[in-house]
Amino acid sequence: MGTEKIAGNHGISNGLVNGVLEEKLDELRDFLGKAEGDPLRIVGVGAGAWGSVFVALLQDSYGPFRDKVSIRIWRRPGRQVDRATAEHLFEVINSREEVLRRLIRRCAYLKYVEARLGDRTLYADEILKDGFCLNMIDTPICPLKVVTNLQEAVWDADVVINGLPSTETREVFEEISRYWKERNSTPVIISLAKGIEAELEPLPRIVTPTQMIHRASGVPMENILYLGGPNIASEIYNKEYANARICGAEKWRKPLAKFLRQPHFIVWDNGDLVTHEVMGGLKNVYAIGAGMVAALTNESATSKSVYFAHCTSEMIFITHLLAEEPEKLAGPLLADTYVTLLKGRNAWYGQMLASGALNLDMGDSIKGKGMIQGLPIRGYTPSIERRDNE
Repeated sequence: MGTEKIAGNHGISNGLVNGVLEEKLDELRDFLGKAEGDPLRIVGVGAGAWGSVFVALLQDSYGPFRDKVSIRIWRRPGRQVDRATAEHLFEVINSREEVLRRLIRRCAYLKYVEARLGDRTLYADEILKDGFCLNMIDTPICPLKVVTNLQEAVWDADVVINGLPSTETREVFEEISRYWKERNSTPVIISLAKGIEAELEPLPRIVTPTQMIHRASGVPMENILYLGGPNIASEIYNKEYANARICGAEKWRKPLAKFLRQPHFIVWDNGDLVTHEVMGGLKNVYAIGAGMVAALTNESATSKSVYFAHCTSEMIFITHLLAEEPEKLAGPLLADTYVTLLKGRNAWYGQMLASGALNLDMGDSIKGKGMIQGLPIRGYTPSIERRDNE
């Protein structure tokens, strides 16, 4: 990691950087038992802002090693890009010389001209192949290999990145489980989902995305991890310094933390899966409230600080209930909450609700923002059950 950081900061040759990356890739391949000539297959499931950026980071780092790794992303087909978004996308393209040149080289520029003029309809999976995420138009990413057939995308995957909202995770992984029935090996799943659901039967409890994946797919909890942290997707792709934690079984979290770590994106590991997931879900609920407080008090710093104090007090209380060593988690969890309250789609959504620009009847999928996490549990106050085997 030290060599890689020096290379990234001081412009040492790409050869040295690529050597470090290839070494990390070889280590993970060996750990997974991949034979020579059999590429490591990494698949992102879900193409929201964070899911797309996460896969793009891997593509930027490891994509050049085509004989050793295959990286692709699945998203549903058929989502049209409306005229206003196409016009804005065209402006973004023409404001960035490197993006414009890339599209011209790929003979892809003309379709964006036609869409700008209203002579053509673009689709979300189509523009993602060119490096544009529908929920993050202002931040172009690298071109991605996009698959719209779920079975084709996941049937032979070694590592699956769950970039789905928690509200869609169970349904999609139930479908995926049908394609994995004949597998001889068990995939590793990294969940990025930050949302929780409430169950009232047989006892009130909170269900996290990794638990949903386990129930839906039958993949052992040992092979399912959660990655989260104080991260804004567009800033991460623009190489703003950030960190995250990957949580789960030690067998997988340590080699994956090393594989995912980059000079500007530091990934630590931790064994407390449940606490990190629960807090990652609850902070989205807090963020909606923070946005509402900001709108209703005309951005009163005093009111927002009082609200933040209540949120952090509750987080600390729950962390002490769940974690054996809560003091080690407080900083990262509070940082994740802070950045979401400061600059997240949920805080924006809360502001729009309070100002009357949006209402709950409009649903939780908002144009240009994606899925608003946290709405499924509003109104619930269930107790949290910690399972002994986690």
